[in-house]
Amino acid sequence: MKAVFLDRNTFSPTIDLPAPAGVTDWQVYDATPNDTATVVERLRGAQIAISNKVLLTRDVIAQSPDLKLIQVAATGVNNVDADACKDHGVQLANVAGYSTTSVAEHTFAAILAALRGLLPYHQAVINGDWQRDGRFCLNELPIIDLAGKTLGIVGTGNIGKRVTEIARVFGMNVLWAERRGTAPRSPQYTPFDDVFARADIISLHCPLNDASHHLLNADTLALCQRQPLILNMARGPVADSAAVVAALNAGKLLGYVSDVFPDEPPPADEPLLTLRDHPRVLYTPHNAWASIGAQQELWRILSAQMSAWIAAA
Repeated sequence: MKAVFLDRNTFSPTIDLPAPAGVTDWQVYDATPNDTATVVERLRGAQIAISNKVLLTRDVIAQSPDLKLIQVAATGVNNVDADACKDHGVQLANVAGYSTTSVAEHTFAAILAALRGLLPYHQAVINGDWQRDGRFCLNELPIIDLAGKTLGIVGTGNIGKRVTEIARVFGMNVLWAERRGTAPRSPQYTPFDDVFARADIISLHCPLNDASHHLLNADTLALCQRQPLILNMARGPVADSAAVVAALNAGKLLGYVSDVFPDEPPPADEPLLTLRDHPRVLYTPHNAWASIGAQQELWRILSAQMSAWIAAA
């Protein structure tokens, strides 16, 4: 069974990624450009393609007659044409549940950094501002506690639930947002608009789909009444970048944190980059998922799934 891993560089080079059991021809490419001819050539004769972010389009799938399984090395499968997989008899698989701890902990690292001004205060120490000021402490940028604050969570899968558990340890109140325009499915959920109106912090953990595209937009941001800190830990297109910039510049938001961007890496003209000097804006390069433990767990699950598929083929 031939398997081709198209973008090994989406994992840390320190993580060991052995061939899954049952693979007899194992080809690994550090990176693969999103060029149909190149992808097709690399998949020639392969029954299995592994991709994290390389695009597997209808043209690629149609020109890869031996392909039987596309294994995405992530939870989201937006890089694969799912309809083309069905049309050509190719099974599409993802990996779920590997990054719950990593993303939840990253979320709180970012919340604390933004609310306590860790980045600007760090800069004040190393660039000499503290020394020039002369006082024993700097506290011009208000330092905000989590206890007693209300956290709104959009997306209550494994990650959203783990974020909930951590938030309650900090003494926070937690609101789970129901889908917008939908009545709460249970007492655990709060209408979407109410969450945006009541929350001090809003954290996005929802999948990207037609309903969530630009879920964070001028209309939903206008619902905010408590100048919240907003975090996008979901997917870049869940947020309308221009709307976020406008809301923050208008003082509607306290700050903004994002691990994801509409295009990754973001181009120089990405609107969110204009906020780079804001003391409560923090960006990370789509690595909230990528703790050592999460990467190892991802590969363990992926390997087990592939080996089971090979054994049954």
